[in-house]
Amino acid sequence: MKTVFICDDEKDILNFLGKLLKVNSYRFETFDSATALLARLEADPAPECDAVLMDVRMPDLDGIQAMKRLKRRSPGIPVVVMTGHGTIDDAVHAIKLGAYDYITKPFPKEKLLGVLDRLFDHARLARENRELREELHLSAHTGPIVFRSAAFREVYDLTLQVAASDANILVTGESGTGKELIAAAVHNNSLRKGKQLVSVNCAALSDTLLESQLFGHMRGAFTGAVMNQKGLLEEADGGTLFLDEIGDVSPAIQAKLLRVIQQKEFIVVGSTKPRSVDVRFVAATNRDLMLEVKEGRFREDLYYRLNVIGIPLPPLRERLDDVEPLARHFLAIYSARMKKGVRSIAEDAIRLLLDYDWPGNVRELENVIERGVILARTDILTADLLPVGARKKDQAQNLAGQLIPLDEIERRHICSVLLETGFHKSRTAEILEISRKTLDRKIAEYNIADPGNK
Repeated sequence: MKTVFICDDEKDILNFLGKLLKVNSYRFETFDSATALLARLEADPAPECDAVLMDVRMPDLDGIQAMKRLKRRSPGIPVVVMTGHGTIDDAVHAIKLGAYDYITKPFPKEKLLGVLDRLFDHARLARENRELREELHLSAHTGPIVFRSAAFREVYDLTLQVAASDANILVTGESGTGKELIAAAVHNNSLRKGKQLVSVNCAALSDTLLESQLFGHMRGAFTGAVMNQKGLLEEADGGTLFLDEIGDVSPAIQAKLLRVIQQKEFIVVGSTKPRSVDVRFVAATNRDLMLEVKEGRFREDLYYRLNVIGIPLPPLRERLDDVEPLARHFLAIYSARMKKGVRSIAEDAIRLLLDYDWPGNVRELENVIERGVILARTDILTADLLPVGARKKDQAQNLAGQLIPLDEIERRHICSVLLETGFHKSRTAEILEISRKTLDRKIAEYNIADPGNK
């Protein structure tokens, strides 16, 4: 239930609004002066207040001055000002100071309730947008990239070498190989490290939402665009933008990204005026982008603009020397996070991990160790806690001997998880750590049928 503070020097207005809000399931508090309202806000550091209805003209304190003080004290509380016909200019001034909207007295109850509905819808959308943007941001990775193998040493050395340049980078490799960590290492070892590293998973968003997130939008640009929104390109200005799953981007957005790279400018959705931006791009994909180019699904010019320097990541099965140090690294993380004293991994468990071919790569290894820590009842992680016995390394070798391509291995792995979950797509996507959109695309691509629908 939302709480509204009502501030007006006319008692009849306070009574009318109080009854109206109560009937429509709002909580409310009334104040007969701006001074009383501000005193209430001063007395409570975190008042339970979702909105303020305030008259723009009151005898004790001018509504404009009250707005300024209220916004300084509680900038997050939206304000709707109430005004008479002769004080519209004051209401417009209040809007410029940060008021959400104004209504003119006398107003029908439907109009006021409509304004409040829009206000709370706006607040909800802003909160959801903020939460989404927090998910899109990639925090700078300050911990070590764990490896022991010579194969990954080459990758890491190349990463440090190219980080000092300002060239765009394309990181390629199977899902779960650590492409986001390489992007973070590039940023943190570049001259841009003092600025933002911003990340977006292109496969997780619809075209409309991805465009809005990347380029920002103007108020009224589309349904639901109730305020101006800064895009990730603008937030990454001077820093690095990590475009994960770049192979899933539509041709229309590919063209707009190409313009940003070539001309260092972009246009906010709903605007016509270009804005300058200085961003380094690090893109990542588990697809063969050159094949996508040949088949007309990815722009050749964008491919070469992004792939100034390519960093291919080897799958975990080709860097088995890294399995044990990575397992111990994840053990320490999850043991501490879950407040469990699991300190070591049994030798038979290590052998089991080394004998597995890791189709899900490092991400799968992390999930296996997390599960083991959850189930562990002693301070040792034992082999019986690790669900990796069904698919051994020799099985992968047999597949290789039959010259079965990698996409067939991926198809079989997806089928296996789908069967395990009873074809529950959301749960399958969660286990595979891909978006539902990507899973649906792969099910269609591999023509995987639900046996329960036969």
